[in-house]
Amino acid sequence: MEAVAIDDLRVVLNDEIRGAIALILIGMMFTVALSLRLEDFHAVRRQPVRILGGVLAQILGLPLVTMGLILILSPPASIALGMIIVASCPGGNVSNILTHFARGNTAYSVSLTAISSVSSAIATPVSILFWSSLYPPTAALVHTLHVDAIPFLVQTLSLLALPLAVGMLVAAKFPDTAAQMRKFLSPLSLLSLVLLVAVGVQQNWNVLLVAGATVVPIAIIHNASAFALGAGSARILRLDIARRRALTFEVGIQNSGLGLLILLSQFDGIGGAAAMTATWSIWHLISGGALAGLFRGLDRVKKSDAHEAM
Repeated sequence: MEAVAIDDLRVVLNDEIRGAIALILIGMMFTVALSLRLEDFHAVRRQPVRILGGVLAQILGLPLVTMGLILILSPPASIALGMIIVASCPGGNVSNILTHFARGNTAYSVSLTAISSVSSAIATPVSILFWSSLYPPTAALVHTLHVDAIPFLVQTLSLLALPLAVGMLVAAKFPDTAAQMRKFLSPLSLLSLVLLVAVGVQQNWNVLLVAGATVVPIAIIHNASAFALGAGSARILRLDIARRRALTFEVGIQNSGLGLLILLSQFDGIGGAAAMTATWSIWHLISGGALAGLFRGLDRVKKSDAHEAM
């Protein structure tokens, strides 16, 4: 299938679905903010190099590596846009869960997630516009959609920053209430996103069929590169094993659900990009779970060897 055909694909969105996307996006950011605590940010003062270095690996390093892959692989413009959107998103709570399962430093992971989530209100839209402008086919595609920088930044900032600020305020002033709300809103946000994807797949199956053969191998390579960047950055920062695992997951696990919502609400539902972000949403869970299992297996082997050596 020609690249032009992939770039011409669009996800069908009616007014009701567009409204639901905006509400889910706002709800997701509000729910994320409810889990943020001031203590999560105090680590910056205690270990600035470790924390800021880890954040930079994600906010700057991953988009940079993504651009390198785009220049090497020369994917269709819409696929490249999906890669850039995913790389511009913050880490998600899934990285904290996988870090804990892999016996990594969960506190370090939570601090990185908190800082990247807060900075995403500004960093994500700016990063999307900046990096997409550096790849001519994607820049041309975005231009055809008449995506103006200022309106895009204002709209995206409003959708991300306002619920984030309100959620953090509730968490700070009413921690018990925030904890109760999280128990209800976290599964609701996830369920809403799953239902949105299910409806989207049902209504746009042709998009996935056309883009799938191109998207899947690129998503696997992109995700593997993200994990490698996290592990390599941890080595450069001279982190201990537990923190290395945390940073590996923090960079390799992206909040691609957020990316999908931004794409659908701000970029006219470009089919190739939607297929990329949706594929990432599934694949990084598979690869992340496998990597966490590998880490636990290595721990068991080391423990067994140490026991035999005694």
